[in-house]
Amino acid sequence: MTLALILGCAGPTLSPEEAAFFREVQPWGFILFKRNVETPEQVRALTAALRETVGRADAPILIDQEGGRVQRLTRPHWQAYPSGRAYLRAGGPEGGPALAGLGARLMAHDLAQVGINVDCAPVLDVPVPGAHDVIGDRAYGTDPAVVAAFGRAVAEGLMAGGVLPVIKHMPGHGRAGADSHHALPVVEASLAELDAHDFRPFRALCDLPMAMSAHVVFRALDPESPATTSATIIREIVRGRIGFDGLLMTDDLSMNALSGTFRERAAAAFRAGCDIGLHCNGVRAEMEEVVAASPVLAGEALRRADAALARLSPAQGPQNAPAFDPAEARARLDAGLATAA
Repeated sequence: MTLALILGCAGPTLSPEEAAFFREVQPWGFILFKRNVETPEQVRALTAALRETVGRADAPILIDQEGGRVQRLTRPHWQAYPSGRAYLRAGGPEGGPALAGLGARLMAHDLAQVGINVDCAPVLDVPVPGAHDVIGDRAYGTDPAVVAAFGRAVAEGLMAGGVLPVIKHMPGHGRAGADSHHALPVVEASLAELDAHDFRPFRALCDLPMAMSAHVVFRALDPESPATTSATIIREIVRGRIGFDGLLMTDDLSMNALSGTFRERAAAAFRAGCDIGLHCNGVRAEMEEVVAASPVLAGEALRRADAALARLSPAQGPQNAPAFDPAEARARLDAGLATAA
């Protein structure tokens, strides 16, 4: 039985103890960070080893590869990619989405080559003046329609390369006055403001297969609980106003925006309606707590998980897409970025 969890591992190889733990727990998927990355050959071996522990060749393996400040595969073995905002500066709202989509297609090529099939991108958050810089230039712009257009192009570029996108951070992190890695952001905007601004890119891309929740309190929606652990926000906003029926995963349960034990955090997220829990740091004691509160993947969550993975089926995979030349694509991307520089 598969557990409704995505877990991390401690280093660039699996220890025998980690492999035995994952084999017993059977998480739905895994996530990699810089601590897990050395060379292409090593990452390929690690992704294969992770899948072997759960006995599923299509087990999701995720990474945060946005470009700019957030990219886990980096030089010297992989190309660097610009931030989301750099595409807007380069091509403007008209030409920028095509550049961003090309960048995403190239990133998908990099990821697929090493066995990674899910990218935690695009960022659909829309920053406002005075917000914390944790989003900053990761965002494609400050106009919701522009963000939606760029996000669509990035999602399509990733899927064209056989990689599932994860839109984040639903229902919006752009107004947060704190970094949720370190503290709990509280947003005071009204429902009308949120609906007209923050929710719009998510609503425009609600057909995509996966989304990540925001560890943010929205006073107008739920004065106490962040979106990740708020049944009201998930039911009325995520599934209701936004209309998202894809797989909803939590942001990292180890982030300091959440309170309580790790078992309590996971339990609260599942009670609220999240489909999958995410725990990233690979610390065994924390993972054991999260595992204790996590359900078997079943019901609507299983339906959504299967639907997401079906988007990577052979019939829709990159082998049936037009021929892709990464060197030629990289030259086009560099030319497009240089023209604006």
